[in-house]
Amino acid sequence: MNNENNTNPQSGINLNMYGWNEMLNQLKEESLYSTLAHGRVSIVHRTCYEIVSENGLFQCELTGNMMYGKSDFELPCTGDWVIFQPFDENKGIIVDMLPRERTLYRKKSGTVADKQAIASYVDKAFIVQSLDDNFNVRRVERFMAQILEENISSVLVLNKADLDFDRQSVEGQIKHIACQIPVFFTSIRQPETILRLRESISEGETVVFVGSSGVGKSSLVNALCEKSVLLTSDISLSTGKGRHTSTRREMVLMNSSGVLIDTPGVREFGLAIDNPDSLAEVLEISDYAESCRFKDCKHINEPGCAVIEAVNSGALDSKVYESYLKLRREAWHFSASEHEKRKKEKSFTKLVEEVKNRKDASR
Repeated sequence: MNNENNTNPQSGINLNMYGWNEMLNQLKEESLYSTLAHGRVSIVHRTCYEIVSENGLFQCELTGNMMYGKSDFELPCTGDWVIFQPFDENKGIIVDMLPRERTLYRKKSGTVADKQAIASYVDKAFIVQSLDDNFNVRRVERFMAQILEENISSVLVLNKADLDFDRQSVEGQIKHIACQIPVFFTSIRQPETILRLRESISEGETVVFVGSSGVGKSSLVNALCEKSVLLTSDISLSTGKGRHTSTRREMVLMNSSGVLIDTPGVREFGLAIDNPDSLAEVLEISDYAESCRFKDCKHINEPGCAVIEAVNSGALDSKVYESYLKLRREAWHFSASEHEKRKKEKSFTKLVEEVKNRKDASR
């Protein structure tokens, strides 16, 4: 196996194109299974994982230890790098997973402190909004907050730019976002807009697409790849949306460029943030917060609060401020619940160890 370029002349798969590098190679060398094959998770089914490796595509399952010894969010997700034991022409068993980096999470629906891994080893996240009734700047702020938590670069993609829309109104609503991250207006009916977006993706770079159903993520992926790699359907006349939307996270390779991960549209994107204070920077509150009288100011009703003064004077948009308070409450609730959960888990582990030690001592 040649770890330098990870190209197999028979399969023709160069893992460098999928993001494999020397750092990952070193992490693999530290594994107990360093002599086995490695690859990247391209699609996750319920109990099966599709793996791209230098020797081709493999359908893999987990070992019992991995399946039952990890929390749900620790199980492999799209984008993870894994080590596996091939046992058939295109089948294998995943025996280890390289430590994750730049993983996009969200709070698991219906839970207080559980989180769900969406994609890992992500370099950029394209937050896709459509310029129709679906446009929602508050949703963009929510995605941005979670993405920046993991040091992933955000890009705002305003899709369906061929529709009639009030550009001045849209630009006014995203003013506080556009000064922080790149913004692209795109349409699959305007090839030059797709070309500009394609030029922003480098070789070996991984880009995840996030957004609600019907904003055109799969169509954008197809346009960027210049071929139909993901299923889409005609636009529904009653809803104005594509009738097909992604139901799974799927990774595809662009020609001579980066890796794209399409994700299912989400109705709810709960924050899984450990540090609620980071939201001040995301929503451009921190510049004002530095001038508050008290360092621990919560920006609600404290005397000498520069943030509230900025809202009252019109310097800070009241809707952005309200969004900040809402997201901070949600992030604080998750963080506090997560902390309590870890505390209980540590107590339980300690109790198990004490019982085990007593048993060992009585023998």
